[in-house]
Amino acid sequence: MIMKQREFLKKTILATMAIFAALFVNASEPQSKTATNPEGVVPAEFPALPYGYDALEPYIDARTMEIHYDKHHRAYYTNFVNAAKGTALEKTNLKEIFATISKQSDAVRNNGGGYYNHILFWANLGKGSTVPSKELSDAINNAFGSMEKFKETFSNAAKTRFGSGWAWLVVTSDKKLAVGSTPNQDNPLMDVSTLKGAPLLTLDVWEHAYYLKYQNKRADYVEAFWSVVNWDEVNRRYAAAVK
Repeated sequence: MIMKQREFLKKTILATMAIFAALFVNASEPQSKTATNPEGVVPAEFPALPYGYDALEPYIDARTMEIHYDKHHRAYYTNFVNAAKGTALEKTNLKEIFATISKQSDAVRNNGGGYYNHILFWANLGKGSTVPSKELSDAINNAFGSMEKFKETFSNAAKTRFGSGWAWLVVTSDKKLAVGSTPNQDNPLMDVSTLKGAPLLTLDVWEHAYYLKYQNKRADYVEAFWSVVNWDEVNRRYAAAVK
């Protein structure tokens, strides 16, 4: 009888531990699917980060990542879904929406842009030994003279964007590389943008992206960015844009 009671108690404890493990494993990380086609129709679920909040330490701290993703980005997603609800935009891909964004409401422009820009930003980040492909390196050298000159040009676009906004590397309609910036949540796919092209690389320079760690030192944040660029993703987007 005692052995049976012990066995029952053991099984009960193991079952309880399994339940708690299911509830709390990776609790600090998003639980929905990662977006694989950010220019497509907005998914029914808020897309997950492709890594944990602390994956980019020490360059981007975990607390900033958590707030940035789970508060700011989630709010853009939710507000865009609500702005599009009951309209044709629910079944329209973002690329088409952005192409006529001047005809849309401010809620669609700001929140649709905020949703898309952050999806691309998360994909652009990672840690490892990734490097630009030969094809992308050649294109960068042709457009800017060298990788160092490109980084300088891109960094200046990020550092000199007045107020909030984004820095971008894009492929233009004539298959050339260009660097520039956009205000607020605008992006180069929008018909209102002076910089137009297929986005390859972007950097968020809103203060919420860096203020907890870098305070007002945007230049330090921009410099740290180069240590966590996911060149595999940039290479993939470049190959798709020029094919």
